[in-house]
Amino acid sequence: MRSGAKVAVIGGAFVLVAGGIGYGAYSMLGDTVGGDGGTRSASESSKVKTGPPSAEEIAETSKGFFDAWAAGDATAASLLTNNEAGAEPVLASYGEDARIGKVKITPGPAVGTKVPYTVKATVSYDGESKPLSYASELTVVRGLTTGKALVDWAPTVVHPQLTEGATLKTGESSTPMIEAVDHNGKVLTKEKYPSLGPILDTLREKYGESAGGSPGVETWIEPADETQPDVNLLTLAEGKPGKVQTTIDADAQAAAERAVKKFPEASVVAVKPSTGAIRAVANNPATGFNAALQGKQAPGSTLKIMTAAMLLEKGLVTANGAAECPKEARYYTRTIHNLKHFSLPDGSTFTQSFAKSCNTAFVKLIDDVDDDSALAKEAREVFGIGLDWKSGVVTTDGSVPEEVEGEAAAQYIGQGTVQMNALNMASITATARTGRFRQPVIVPQSLDNRQLATASRSLSPSVTQQLTTMMRATAAWGTGAEAMASVGGDKGAKTGSAEVDGQDTSNSWFTGFSDDLAAAAVVQTGGHGGDAAGPVVAEVLKAGR
Repeated sequence: MRSGAKVAVIGGAFVLVAGGIGYGAYSMLGDTVGGDGGTRSASESSKVKTGPPSAEEIAETSKGFFDAWAAGDATAASLLTNNEAGAEPVLASYGEDARIGKVKITPGPAVGTKVPYTVKATVSYDGESKPLSYASELTVVRGLTTGKALVDWAPTVVHPQLTEGATLKTGESSTPMIEAVDHNGKVLTKEKYPSLGPILDTLREKYGESAGGSPGVETWIEPADETQPDVNLLTLAEGKPGKVQTTIDADAQAAAERAVKKFPEASVVAVKPSTGAIRAVANNPATGFNAALQGKQAPGSTLKIMTAAMLLEKGLVTANGAAECPKEARYYTRTIHNLKHFSLPDGSTFTQSFAKSCNTAFVKLIDDVDDDSALAKEAREVFGIGLDWKSGVVTTDGSVPEEVEGEAAAQYIGQGTVQMNALNMASITATARTGRFRQPVIVPQSLDNRQLATASRSLSPSVTQQLTTMMRATAAWGTGAEAMASVGGDKGAKTGSAEVDGQDTSNSWFTGFSDDLAAAAVVQTGGHGGDAAGPVVAEVLKAGR
């Protein structure tokens, strides 16, 4: 498909002739190649343009690039980018490896220097053909040395899901297709449940061959990282899919997908406390990085579930015992205060401090703990955080490093160096609900007999009862009451607001349970936990009970 660029010598000067189409505006007549992939006339070297490209330049450059790309001339198209060496092989593989032809590119109105566009093409392989369509965008910039308007090269220019070093390919699929089903046998597809797309790709990569299917003919993205699964874009000929059962609940998953779409950036996970079965995983945006399972960020006061468990185990507090909650508390060089500097009256209980999310009640007890590694031990030994979880897909399993002085105080309230995601917090809530850590799984252990992570000890019945009582109070009349009002059953919750450097608004965290389902959510820059993440959790809990 690639025509190749031809160079002719006319009067001692080189002229580029690309695929039979004239690109006069981009000819190399009398020019020398610039270091940024552009060209520059020796006589114009002192007149290099600066500043953002004009509207006319943006239109001219993007049109030239689209015309060359659509004609299958990778060399000509790459000359109109600021990275010829990087662009040419990717553009060439579009026709050669991916077998994509009959390309029609329709640009939309430019927004500043960005030009959105749609691509309609045909993929043909071994007698099979199917249409392929998608949307992407490019940015036009000024060449650093030439001053010419050039396409700012990135693989996403060719396809929005193409990453650095990845390759577009068409052929017999590398692994057989799968038909993934939920725990009740309902079919799960990435079209109906977009957030499951990366998970289904991974399950296919891991279990496709053992599930009894046969390969088909497909167009896919092959990542540079061999540990990552291929991303299927188009199926030209169906193979025989093998069935893979998951622990997902289709109703809970549908609710999770709806809930996260209400925010620009949000994640939620639901887990069954009695078994560790993952019932729902959703992200917005739905494609790309799976933040719900692999994210790493401070979870704010939702981590007080773990801190409270540690304090209860050590006998330093009881649910109904008194706990000071002043406006501020200082530990070494770190001063911790409550939201809007509130305090609770003398004689208030630890349950009241937990339900109202009093930071100082927790920080004031650090001296009594007298063990800088206590929280890290609690995380690993009781809640399974930091162990090697074998869920069936890639996960980040949380981290509570051992810290001292002010950093330790920050950890007690879920700030500082604590790193969690929605899966980790849903699991922590599930452990608090039953007193025992059960490693989350998204496919049954029986599928491959993999070794699941186990915590070294469980919470005592007394600590479990007190911890769930405090979470019930949070859902009934504490900071989680409004969000959990519509949730039925035996319910509990914990809110969190995680402050992040460089953000004016905190990240919103919320975790809760209803009967035998626990869920946790995070909404980036969502503010108070009950305001944004709370309704996300509530919607999933209501659907999955």
